Amino acid sequence: MSVSQRYLEKSTAITGVGLSEVARPSLKSPLCLTIDACVAAIEDAGLTRDDIDGVTTWPGLMDSSPGMSEVSIQEVKEALRLRLNWYMGGGEAPQHGSIMSAVAAVAAGFANHVLVFRTVTEAQAQTPERRASVIGVTGSRLTSWFSWLGPVNAVSASIWVAQYAQRHFEQFGTTSEQLAQIALIGRRNAQLNPQAVMRTPLTMEDYLASRFIATPLRLFDCDVPVDGSTAIIVSRLDAARDLRNPPLRVEALGCALHGRFSWEQVPDLYETAAFDAARMMWSRTDLKPSDVAVAQLYDGFSFLCLSWLEALGFCPRGEGGRFIEGGARIARDGELPLNTNGGQLSQGRLHGYGQIFEAAEQLWGRAGERQIANNPRVAVCSAGGGPVGSCFLLVRE
Repeated sequence: MSVSQRYLEKSTAITGVGLSEVARPSLKSPLCLTIDACVAAIEDAGLTRDDIDGVTTWPGLMDSSPGMSEVSIQEVKEALRLRLNWYMGGGEAPQHGSIMSAVAAVAAGFANHVLVFRTVTEAQAQTPERRASVIGVTGSRLTSWFSWLGPVNAVSASIWVAQYAQRHFEQFGTTSEQLAQIALIGRRNAQLNPQAVMRTPLTMEDYLASRFIATPLRLFDCDVPVDGSTAIIVSRLDAARDLRNPPLRVEALGCALHGRFSWEQVPDLYETAAFDAARMMWSRTDLKPSDVAVAQLYDGFSFLCLSWLEALGFCPRGEGGRFIEGGARIARDGELPLNTNGGQLSQGRLHGYGQIFEAAEQLWGRAGERQIANNPRVAVCSAGGGPVGSCFLLVRE
């Protein structure tokens, strides 16, 4: 039995996607944004609400971070009047954990068509006194492992990621001009995306003149808080072939975590969980990095995107800066088109689910002005950084 026949995720497919408006802020409630995305995804697949027998989300209803996740599975079930055989939500998982659990549920026969949703309202949640980027805050208290970071004022992920970026700069000679290409290419792509919130041109001079947030990360290395919801339908592959869109088969996934669950208490500030996840994913497929036509990689911070390029094997360890230098390789007409919707740096922070939506748009050939050439068939998507990471290979049948 070949690797391509061994794993059950290959019996599942993405059949429809939906995206609400993406705004800073939206005048719609979190639930309204969610229902907009869910209805769009169901219709996109050619299904009805009666066909949906599973629902999942990540991280589930929570109040520890403003605007992070304010819609529950129960609310969606009631609003759409769904009859469910399976449902699950929970935060102790990678950011794509809901998609992975949907794949597992469908492969195990618990459900035929699972609705996955992810809603963020971090733009609505921000006030002059309260920033959505401050993590782990409940009322006036720091909870869990965040309590160890609070005394040194490290309550933003920008500080945690900056450690890894600075190590890369010092060890491998990576430069700000190289890292800037993630933001510059993303903004160029966003100018062709009507759902992106940042569409004004961005130059190298603009990037270098922007203020430091946490050295060496600048303002344009950080993603943009927005309000928006993404929905995805995961279906049985045999049922998917009769639906509206060509199935996007889940060829392989990775979510391994072999190191410590910590941003800073680690033996090596180079190898994040992205490397564990990528190794797992490639072990479950006969495909290689050279087979990938388009990459939608997590860019909560630009350095995380560079780290995923190395973890996924698109360039050797430490060569990420040189790989993206000048931007030609990762442009829409380059050898590895990257974050063709603008990514989270320019479309807005949808926590890795916007990347799945864009991969589907590209593989189905309906991305409009930003559509890449040559009829792409294989896409890779990723989410997370530091102690969490997940990735997928999607193949259009």
